[in-house]
Amino acid sequence: MSASIMTWPVLSVVTFLPVVGAALVYLSRGDDEAARRNARWIALWTTLITFAVSLILLWRYDAANPGFQFVEKAPWLASGIGYHMGVDGISLPFVILTTALMPFCIIASWKSVTMRVREYMMAFLVLETLMIGTFSALDLVLFYLFFEGGLIPMFLIIGVWGGPRRVYASFKFFLYTLLGSVLMLLAIMALYWTAGTTDIPTLMNTAVPRNLQTWAWLAFFASFAVKMPMWPVHTWLPDAHVEAPTAGSVVLAAILLKMGGYGFLRFSLPMFPEASLYFAPLVYALSVIAIVYTSLVALMQEDIKKLIAYSSVAHMGFVTMGIFAGNTQGVAGSVFQMISHGIVSGALFLCVGVVYDRMHTREIAAYGGLVNRMPIYAFVFLVFTMANVGLPGTSGFVGEFLTLLGTFRVNIPTATIATLGVILSAAYALWLYRKVVFGTLTKPALGTIKDLTWREGITLAPLVVLTILFGFYPKPVLDMSAASVQQLVNNYAAAVTAVKAAALP
Repeated sequence: MSASIMTWPVLSVVTFLPVVGAALVYLSRGDDEAARRNARWIALWTTLITFAVSLILLWRYDAANPGFQFVEKAPWLASGIGYHMGVDGISLPFVILTTALMPFCIIASWKSVTMRVREYMMAFLVLETLMIGTFSALDLVLFYLFFEGGLIPMFLIIGVWGGPRRVYASFKFFLYTLLGSVLMLLAIMALYWTAGTTDIPTLMNTAVPRNLQTWAWLAFFASFAVKMPMWPVHTWLPDAHVEAPTAGSVVLAAILLKMGGYGFLRFSLPMFPEASLYFAPLVYALSVIAIVYTSLVALMQEDIKKLIAYSSVAHMGFVTMGIFAGNTQGVAGSVFQMISHGIVSGALFLCVGVVYDRMHTREIAAYGGLVNRMPIYAFVFLVFTMANVGLPGTSGFVGEFLTLLGTFRVNIPTATIATLGVILSAAYALWLYRKVVFGTLTKPALGTIKDLTWREGITLAPLVVLTILFGFYPKPVLDMSAASVQQLVNNYAAAVTAVKAAALP
């Protein structure tokens, strides 16, 4: 039996299983402590089962086939707008990343979240469904519903369980993201009126008129640039990260940021190739500014979470640069960089959560000399810091190297300036590590601090293994996406060649 035709809708099961878990959490009654315990266990088992079922996708996936697999189709709203789901080599890694990281988020919230635990777990489970749906939808209207729906649980997670300025941060996050997405909705309507369908595979093979390409590209760009986030619409991210609970920061950095990059790969390049070529210099300029400027801003931070948040903006600069290089190295590197960044940045926020749970402060100045009391933590934090820098032998190196290589082939000045970002990332990451971990243990409050508990160890150990494994052996991720990336690049190159040939007379 082929991977694309299965007897049961495995993709829909993976997508909507977390909502079933959320309903079970809602129904779990009992006294306060029993209800909280039940909510935690139901959420953990739901995320673990969802991950287990998503591995069926990985097992049955045919990496040699560049098309969409596990396709499910049903009539839905109107002619041309249907329930259409499927994954290819570009979207499957993100689905697996989402299902794999969610159990870690639940475990990380086990002790730290004590207020409204049932509602918290329900918000995370609903968010998981919306994130998986975003990466699996093959219809623009369906994609838009999942893409925008993810705003609501994240808004609640930051606004209810966040820090002192949580209301400000959650509204800023909501309004920034919503504003860009309203323009995307207009572009989706325009595409529907032009092509008579919102089916993504159909639109990929439809020649969109040149003037509509420009406006649709800008509308989609407005939405995805905010989500990435690209400079200068990145200012919501540090605020959201600082105020979000630990698991909220993990999901935000590891998965929600990737929706912007995924959008560029799924819509901007294949549907609007002429506009993508035309606007590539703009993307290069914004990417380079993001890489250099936000790295310099990170050097000035006094809050650990804010520093890591700014480093995320810089790393996403490499991703956008690689995507719009439009060649195999750039696009493959961007996909790999997003997966790697999902693992590494998620793990870094988990590391911050470990010391925050003990000290209830994220100020860099409040720490120092942790290696004397927390040697295992110091080692784990070192692995992720080095991966964040892009040290060879960690997953962070592979993605950055490939995106730089791809960009270098099409625009040498951009790649040269972007390389500065690698040096600056070493500066801020090593400065943070030295301040927090090394030095003498002089602060009395740190005298009794305990090393990683077994629960924290279980959460961080698999991420350490993956970071080092993908650093030495990136083949699984690169092979999974290779055929789909090659098809995307070939189609983009053919469209660009046709444009240039038409312009010659």
